[in-house]
Amino acid sequence: MPDVRVIDSLAQVDAAAWDRLFPGALEGYDYLMAVEDAGLDGFRWRYLLLEEAGALLAAAPAFLTEYALETTLAGPGRRLAAGLRKVIPDALTLRLACVGSPCTETAMLGFDPGIADSRRPALLRQLLAGFERAAARERCGLLGVKDVAEDAAWLWDAAAEAGGYRAIASLPSANLDIDFASIEAYLARLSPGTRRDMRRKLRAVDRVRVELRSDVHDVIDRVMALYRQTRARAEMALEDLTPAYFQGVAARMGERALYVLYYEGDDLLGVNLLLQDGATLLDKFFCMDAERGRPLNLYFLSWFANVRLCLERGLSRYQSGQAGYENKLRLGSRLVRTANYFRHRNALLNGGLRLVAPPFAADPVPRQAA
Repeated sequence: MPDVRVIDSLAQVDAAAWDRLFPGALEGYDYLMAVEDAGLDGFRWRYLLLEEAGALLAAAPAFLTEYALETTLAGPGRRLAAGLRKVIPDALTLRLACVGSPCTETAMLGFDPGIADSRRPALLRQLLAGFERAAARERCGLLGVKDVAEDAAWLWDAAAEAGGYRAIASLPSANLDIDFASIEAYLARLSPGTRRDMRRKLRAVDRVRVELRSDVHDVIDRVMALYRQTRARAEMALEDLTPAYFQGVAARMGERALYVLYYEGDDLLGVNLLLQDGATLLDKFFCMDAERGRPLNLYFLSWFANVRLCLERGLSRYQSGQAGYENKLRLGSRLVRTANYFRHRNALLNGGLRLVAPPFAADPVPRQAA
């Protein structure tokens, strides 16, 4: 009979054993260890292990935090939460135990590759039961699963909803399929108006110096200043990254991580942290001096620089993450829906949360832009 073990450091797990459960995952063992070592304020890390006879059958990262319900909201939900907080300041902050990671694109759940799909819902229910027992010991009332991708929804629906969890829409991620041979071929696919606009914006490329880096230790203070500016402009943010995160990801992931730096003269105006494998280029963070970067169309220069990287390295997908959907849709991306699952251990509070949950859901998937 499989048993669930909950640990507080991924260092207790063999890297190869963990990554075997997550084939093709960019945000694998090394990335999660970099997150764990980054010293992110307000988070305690947990890892869920389902084992049988010493073999790892399934696993998932998790975290504990004091969660303000409006933290990851946008639109009407955020405005409603802000109004409620003025009346009842403490009522919207709950002790949260959550499957997933604040620093990964989607909820990570891995299985031994030999386990059939038909068996996975039952194993996930066991993993969730162990997670819930651990959450109770930590006195966490709110339980959650963060950013389940739509292709995994069948599994989570079968396991989580049976346990009383409710799914609400989260922010989708954006993907651009690199199924064209050149930048000109890519531009030809865009609408005439977008194509003209991009050609105009790309004229600023001669004013910008682009530098590819494997680390940013010598410019980390400027990187953090750009990150702070960018985070302050964000409509929502759960985690607050540290210098140790930006340096640790590169140190642990080697050639699978790279930085693209954007200069005007000797002034660093933008930095882009990217993860890569043989198929995907994942845009983790783009940080920019908005006052000076926007006149240079730095966001669009970085977009096309990343598409060029995909073409040069034979990658088939550019994943640009959440938010900024209007531009991403204009530039040919498709959106992948995600969902969050939640429940409260107190039945009365859980019923109340289920009633008020719809306004707290993320804004719906934007319509395709012209």
